[in-house]
Amino acid sequence: MFSFFKKKFGAAPTVSSDEQSSPQVDEVVAEPAPLPVAEPTPAAAAEPAVVPAAPAVLAEVGAEAEATETPEAPRKGWMDKLRAGLRKTGSSIAQVFTGTRIDEALYEELEEALLMADAGVKATEFLLDDLKRRVKEAKATEPAAVRGLLIDALSDLLRPLEKPLSVGEQTPTVMMVVGVNGAGKTTSIGKLTRHLAEAEQKVLLAAADTFRAAAREQLGVWADRTRVEIVSQEGGDPSAVTFDAVTAGRARGCDVVIADTAGRLPTQLHLMEELKKIRRVIAKAQDGAPHEVLLVVDGNTGQNALSQVKAFDDALGLTGLIVTKLDGTAKGGVLAAIARERAVPVYFIGIGEKLEDLQTFSAREFAQALLE
Repeated sequence: MFSFFKKKFGAAPTVSSDEQSSPQVDEVVAEPAPLPVAEPTPAAAAEPAVVPAAPAVLAEVGAEAEATETPEAPRKGWMDKLRAGLRKTGSSIAQVFTGTRIDEALYEELEEALLMADAGVKATEFLLDDLKRRVKEAKATEPAAVRGLLIDALSDLLRPLEKPLSVGEQTPTVMMVVGVNGAGKTTSIGKLTRHLAEAEQKVLLAAADTFRAAAREQLGVWADRTRVEIVSQEGGDPSAVTFDAVTAGRARGCDVVIADTAGRLPTQLHLMEELKKIRRVIAKAQDGAPHEVLLVVDGNTGQNALSQVKAFDDALGLTGLIVTKLDGTAKGGVLAAIARERAVPVYFIGIGEKLEDLQTFSAREFAQALLE
């Protein structure tokens, strides 16, 4: 059971980047004079904090989750939600196994169902070949048994995506979060921030989406809820805001700095260049940063989500994904396509608006929820 413990912070001030006297960042940024706050001691960062892969659960601690609750209870609740969320995707696949014979017609129907679920041609062909081998080795005679073997095959295909998110190896751990408008990027940052804050991680947010007022306000609401600090600037240079946030995070001994960036379509090359610039500026503010470049993708977009993964990965070098809005979609098979064609780790998946609806990704759980 992965537990979170609330840590009480003082009031969460909103820090204007103007107060940091930041340069207007171009390609070269001079190292600023250090703020008059001591750097964190080595002991503070000695032990990395890990946001583990499932079956550990990201659980809200407090009035909503009693200390007496068993580890199995919240995970069972999550699995129930995941099954319900993936019902539209899985129902068409499950119908394939309602017959009485294992024949070529079954495999043809399964191929069609997987393609309709946006698993993609490459992943579908791989799964069918692997499934036929498993059926032969197991000497299966019933379609129901084939479904169980498909769960095994899908679990193995998805397993390379299963990786924990680790923070604390660097102080601060700097995360740059990107994605297209409407993918749920800022909301996912808010949920992740609250999980980290409840795990006693000191978090600083950078509102680097400076040209959309609603983005700053939305991130500010999450900062208030989670009692973390936020660096923001209206209409300023996104790179300068991010630079200020990383510098402030280092000076204040923060564990994590998360930069929320403006939504970008991968086809908008001039805007993608802005993201590349932000990445370079972060590296100037702290050697080796950003340590995580996370892409938030909408599971409803199917193969377009795969295209986004490829484009953002080519431009920025992604380290992880957050796949949102899997509830109610008929295109949840896209994770199989991602695993086969661009296996960027999936740190979290989301199936709703509540905090507990953002959970660590488990290949086995996902396959079971989709196909059982």
